[in-house]
Amino acid sequence: MAKHKDATDALLVQKHQQSGAQKKLAEIDEGIARLQDVHSANLQALNDLDAQLDALMQADGIQFDPNDQVLDPEIEALLQVDTARIESAQQIGLLEVVDPGQDADWNQYIASIHNYAAQNGVDLSGDPFSRLMTDSQRIAVERRIDEDLTYKNANCDRYDYMLAVICGMVAGLIDVLFVGLPGQGAIGQGTDKVVDGAVMGFAKFLGWPGARAGSDPKASAIGFLERNFKVNYDQTHSNSLGSTGTGGMVDHLTPKNHHIKSLAHSPDPIGLVFSIINQFTNTSTFVSNGKLITIDTETFELHGSNFPAKVFSGFYNWFGHLASDATGSSGSQGRGSGIPMPFYSSLQFLDFGAFGQHRDTFAKVAVKVFEQGYDLRHGLALAVPVLIGELLTRISWSFKQRLYHHKEWEDCIPTGNNPELRRMLLVSHGTLCLVDGADAGLRSGGDIVTFMLRSNIIAWARFGTLAIKEMNAWYRAGKLDIDATNQYLDAEYERLLRPCLTVQ
Repeated sequence: MAKHKDATDALLVQKHQQSGAQKKLAEIDEGIARLQDVHSANLQALNDLDAQLDALMQADGIQFDPNDQVLDPEIEALLQVDTARIESAQQIGLLEVVDPGQDADWNQYIASIHNYAAQNGVDLSGDPFSRLMTDSQRIAVERRIDEDLTYKNANCDRYDYMLAVICGMVAGLIDVLFVGLPGQGAIGQGTDKVVDGAVMGFAKFLGWPGARAGSDPKASAIGFLERNFKVNYDQTHSNSLGSTGTGGMVDHLTPKNHHIKSLAHSPDPIGLVFSIINQFTNTSTFVSNGKLITIDTETFELHGSNFPAKVFSGFYNWFGHLASDATGSSGSQGRGSGIPMPFYSSLQFLDFGAFGQHRDTFAKVAVKVFEQGYDLRHGLALAVPVLIGELLTRISWSFKQRLYHHKEWEDCIPTGNNPELRRMLLVSHGTLCLVDGADAGLRSGGDIVTFMLRSNIIAWARFGTLAIKEMNAWYRAGKLDIDATNQYLDAEYERLLRPCLTVQ
């Protein structure tokens, strides 16, 4: 809101300057009118005097000699004009302006605005809109707020719900038929190949010469990245010592699950933070039995001559190491163990419940699911039906607005602020989740690990965010939508201030 306050202060000062400029223009017009009146009066008096002089000279028989231009001193004194007095009487003061300097930034401009306001008595407190807008403008803004900037309950008709259910069914069938278990469905196999290609492309970009004749190109590219992006937090065994183990401090750590147990292997802000910390402090951080476990590692030296350079080196090393692990290690057989989806590692902190034959906690179930291929590559496959359902729903809403409600195309842009579209998206993704959940339940046979393997966590996450948004809109119906209002104000202030910033 500080940004909006600065913008309104600038607009109030601009209005004060505009008012001052209008007063100066009126003052100039008044001065010009007075000068014209004085000029006309003087000209008329001069003409009258000239006529009287001609009459007197003619009555006395005096003839005017143009060559005789010697004036009597008394007459010459009478003809002198007091220009200083006239200039003083007609002088108009200069208009004060805001001058932050030619190379001023926004903060300097706002500082000059506040300085101008203090010197000229401009009141920047209170509601600025009462002084910036006319009555008709305030009515228009109030209407805009009521129509576009407040939470509203959806007013969907049966066709909206029918279209949403159809779009969700299509997305659900795509999920069931073409995704399936990790690495087995057509979409999953396709995303695996895409990630393989991305890893080899990244390695080639960094100078990988390519695989030797008869060797596996993917394994060669991964080996190249592993050699160039070594880290100190890559332990793979629970009980072994040295660079490969944790000395028994982390339970059930194996090469198949160390990417999820090591937080620095998570491709999200959490992973980045822990990777930087581990590289700087020669430690390795794991999650074991719902708790954070930090172990000391061998000394690890980051490149860089100063702190920012070392931080960038740590980020670069983290990203490169993730790329080397995205499709498994260079010695992996088959598909290999990739890296977890963003924030999936956080599920290990949900160490409660007793599921399945072995009465595992939810955290252990999440690890077992990851061990069977529920990684980032599979996450990309899961995102495909979710994206298709999203696009189909938005396109359906747009065409319905155009063809059924006969709106202009510019009014058919499927923005998330529309309550009917928001409800349609909720129904569509809810239908996708119903299809996905029913398929997972029927094919799992009651096994929790298989159920999660066949579940689309991306679809459920998207449905959850939409459900929260819909509940929030239902609960706050009629109240101001702060996010939408801020976006609207940002756009309006930028439009209003653009001429001023251009001049500056």
